[in-house]
Amino acid sequence: MKKAVYLVLAAMAALLTCACGSGAAKAEMTADEIKATKTTWSAGASVHDPSILQVGENYYIFGSHMESAKSTDLKSWTTFSTGVDAKNKLFTNLFDADLKAFSYVGKNEDNWYSVWAPDVIYNKTMGKYMMYFCTSSTYKKSSLCFATADAPEGPYTFKDIILDSGFTYQTVKQTDFYKYHDKKELKNYLDGSDYDNLLWPNCIDPTVFYDRDGKMWMCYGSWSGGIFLLQIDESTGYPIHPAEDADNEVDAYYGKHLLGGGHNSIEGPYILYDPSTDYYYQFVSYGQLQAKGGYQIRLFRSKEVDGPYEDTEGQTLGTVVDHSTYGLKMMGNYTFPDMMDTYMAPGGQSAFIDSESGKMYVVYHQRFKNGTEFHEPRVHQLFANKEGWLVAAPFATSGETLNEKGYTAKYAAGTYYLVDHGTDISRKVHKCETVTLAADGTVSGDESGTWALEKGTPYVTITYGGNTFSGVMVEMTDESGNDTMCLTAAGTNNETVWGVHYFGKQK
Repeated sequence: MKKAVYLVLAAMAALLTCACGSGAAKAEMTADEIKATKTTWSAGASVHDPSILQVGENYYIFGSHMESAKSTDLKSWTTFSTGVDAKNKLFTNLFDADLKAFSYVGKNEDNWYSVWAPDVIYNKTMGKYMMYFCTSSTYKKSSLCFATADAPEGPYTFKDIILDSGFTYQTVKQTDFYKYHDKKELKNYLDGSDYDNLLWPNCIDPTVFYDRDGKMWMCYGSWSGGIFLLQIDESTGYPIHPAEDADNEVDAYYGKHLLGGGHNSIEGPYILYDPSTDYYYQFVSYGQLQAKGGYQIRLFRSKEVDGPYEDTEGQTLGTVVDHSTYGLKMMGNYTFPDMMDTYMAPGGQSAFIDSESGKMYVVYHQRFKNGTEFHEPRVHQLFANKEGWLVAAPFATSGETLNEKGYTAKYAAGTYYLVDHGTDISRKVHKCETVTLAADGTVSGDESGTWALEKGTPYVTITYGGNTFSGVMVEMTDESGNDTMCLTAAGTNNETVWGVHYFGKQK
C-alpha cells in the first residue's frame, strides 16, 4: 500500500509544476504531444570543423575545405566562402603559381589539394586577423601554415609554412627540422626509414589562443603521436620553439606533448581559458568522423596552459590500449523524442566566451542518422558545474539564460527523458530512458535513485546506478519550439547525463 501511495504522489509531481517562486502551473506534455511537434530545423550552412570567431555582435565560423559562414544569433548561418580552388576569394594567393603552401605535401591520393581545419584569431600586437590552417596529403604528411587579413572575412594572404610532419630521410630537407635538431637525431623520429607517427604528431588541426597572462599559444595534432603545444610569437605569428626537455615531453621542434599517442583517435584540439574557474579546458574529438564512426566531444582541464590535462577521474591520456575511459565525454550519438533525426557524430569543435553576454559556448559540426554524411554547425551553451567541469546544454542555443537563483523542486519535478552518453567510442545511439524526478528528491522509472537542487543556485545532482552526476538545471527552447527544463551534469566516471522535461505548449 505504501508503494502504491508513493507512485501516485510521484505521478502527481510529474503531471503538475509550479513557477519558481510564483506563477501559473504548467501542464506536462505527453509523449504523443511531443512527437507531434517534430520539425526539421536547419542551420542554413554546412561547415566542417567549425572554428568560431566573434567580432562585436557578429560570429564567423571557418572550416575545412575553405568553407566559412557567418551569423548574428549563433543559430542561423550564411555561407560566404566555399571550394578549394582559386575561385574562392577567402585567400588572395593560396593557389598562386608557386603553390608554396602545398610545396611539401603535394596533392592527396584523390589528386586534389587538401586545406583543412583552419582557426582564426585576432592578433592584438600585429593588428591582423590570423588564420592558422593545414595542408595535407596523407594521414601523417602535413604542413601547418598561416595567413593574415585586415578583416574577419578576408581576403587572407598566405604567409608561410611553420611546421611539417611525415618526413623521411629523403624529404626531411624540405622542412625546418634541422634548424632545431642535429642530423644524428633524425633516427629518433623515424620508424626504420619512415616517419614514426606513433610517437610524433600529424601537423593538422591548429588552434590558437591567449593564456591568462596574455601569451599566445597554438595546440595542434590528430591521431598519430597525439596533441602538442607551441607558444606563438605575437609580433610575428611564428612559433617560439622551446628548449629540448625529454623528461617533460618537450621537443625542440614540435613543442610540448599534451595528450594522446600510439595513433589513438584524438583530434581537433581546442583550448579555452575561463577566468571564472581559472581552468584551461582542452576539448578534443574521439572516434572517426563519419556518421557511424563514433565521433564525439571529450574534455580535459588543467590549471596551467602546458598541463597536465586531466579528466574527471584525475587521469591524463598517454599511449594506452583503450582510451575510451579517458576524458569527460560531453556528447556522442543521441536522440530525444522531439528530434526528427537522431543526432550522430558531433565533433570538430571550438569554444568561446561571448564578449557581449559573457556566456560560454561550444561550436561543432553535427551529422544525422539519415543515410548521408551531411553535416551542419551546432552551437550549445556551456555551463560550469559546482566542481568546475563544463557541461553542455542538450539543445542548440536559442538565447537561454541560466537562472542563478535556481528553481524549487516542485517546479523542476516531472517526467524526464534521460540520456547517459557513456564512454563508448562506437556507432551506438544513446536513446532516452524515462524517469520521474519527484519533488521529494527521488528518481523512479527506468532508473532509480535520488536528485537534489542546491537552494539559491542552478546546481543539481542526480544519483543512479551507483554514480553521482553534478550539473545545472536550465530552461530552454528545444529545436522544435517546445519549452523545456533541462538537466546537464558530469559524473566522476567521465560520463555526461542529459535530462529533458517537456512542459507547456509548442510556441
